[in-house]
Amino acid sequence: MEYAATITGTGSAFPEHRVTNHDITSKLAASDIETSDAWIRERTGISERRFSKPGNPDEHNSSLGLAAAQKALEMAGKTPEDIDQIIYSTCTPDTIIPSTACWLQHKLGATRAWGMDLNAACSGFIYGLTIAEQFIRTGQVKTSLVLGTEILSSIINWKDRGSCILFGDGSGAAVVERAPEESPHRILSSHLLSDGSLWELLYIPAGGSAQAATPDIMAQNLNKIQMNGREIFKIAVRTLSTFAMTALEKNDMTVDMLDWFIPHQANYRIIEAVAKRLQLPMEKVLVNVDRFGNTSSATIPSMLDEAVRDGRIQKGHTVLLDAFGAGLTYGSILLRW
Repeated sequence: MEYAATITGTGSAFPEHRVTNHDITSKLAASDIETSDAWIRERTGISERRFSKPGNPDEHNSSLGLAAAQKALEMAGKTPEDIDQIIYSTCTPDTIIPSTACWLQHKLGATRAWGMDLNAACSGFIYGLTIAEQFIRTGQVKTSLVLGTEILSSIINWKDRGSCILFGDGSGAAVVERAPEESPHRILSSHLLSDGSLWELLYIPAGGSAQAATPDIMAQNLNKIQMNGREIFKIAVRTLSTFAMTALEKNDMTVDMLDWFIPHQANYRIIEAVAKRLQLPMEKVLVNVDRFGNTSSATIPSMLDEAVRDGRIQKGHTVLLDAFGAGLTYGSILLRW
C-alpha cells in the first residue's frame, strides 16, 4: 500500500543581529568598495538580513535548526520521539563530520530518528522534502523532519560587491507525515533536476578535498562564494518559470488555479521577472527576501512557516514551491495545504 505525504507543522528561526544595507555600505567602504542602500534595494529588493554571531553556540547552524524544529513539532503536535527521519539541507554545516543532522538529533533528543545532511544549495529544502515524501509513500517512514538551515555569513566574499549584499542566515523546518493516498491535503508532485556543467556560475573553489583552504588560498577569498550574477539571473528566471509550469502541467492545473507561489528568495527582481513570465499577480507571490536576504535552503521553508502562521496559507490552498541553486540544481513541489 502506498501513502501520501502531508506537511503538518512548520517552524523557522533567525539570528537576533539585524544587518542593514547601511551596515553593509559601511563595511565595504572600509575596503574602498562603493555601494549604497539605494543601490542594494534597486538591484535586489533587500533592506536587511540576519547574521549569526561567530562563536555563539546558540546561533550555530544546528542551534537555529533546533529552534525551527521545535516550533514545527509543536504545530504538528509531535514530540522528538515521534520522528523517524531527519533530512537536513545545508551547505554551511556545523562540522564536516559529524553531519549537522546528527548534531540536531542529539540536541533535539530524537532518539528514534536516523538523519543525514544533503547539499543542493538553495534547492535543498525541495530536495529534502522530495526524499522524505518517497520514504513516507513507500511506508518506510511515518514522520519525517525536513530542514533547510544556513549560516551564509560564514562564506560571504566581502571583496565581491555583487554577491556580498545578498546573503543572510536562518532556518526553516517542516514536519512531514503519512496520510491516506488520496488525502486532499498532500504533496501532489515533485520535480528535480541538476546541471553540473554550470558549476562555475556559483561555487566555492577551496575548502574541500580537491583544494585545501591554505592561508594563501584564504587570502584570495577562494574559500568564499564566487558568483556570476548576470548569468545566474538569466538562468534563474528561465528555470524557475519552467519548473513552475512543469509542476502545474503534471497536475492538469493552470496558473490561475494557484493560491500561493513561494519561489526561492534570491533577489526580488528575479521573483518579479518569474511572476511576469507566468502571468501570476504579485499578490499571490510570498516574499521575505526584503527582510532576510537570500538564506539559501532556508528561504522557502521560512517563508512557508511565516505564511502559515499569519493565516495567509489556509487549509485547502494550493501552494507551489520553486527553487534553483548552486550546482546548478533545480526543483519544484506542488502541494495542497
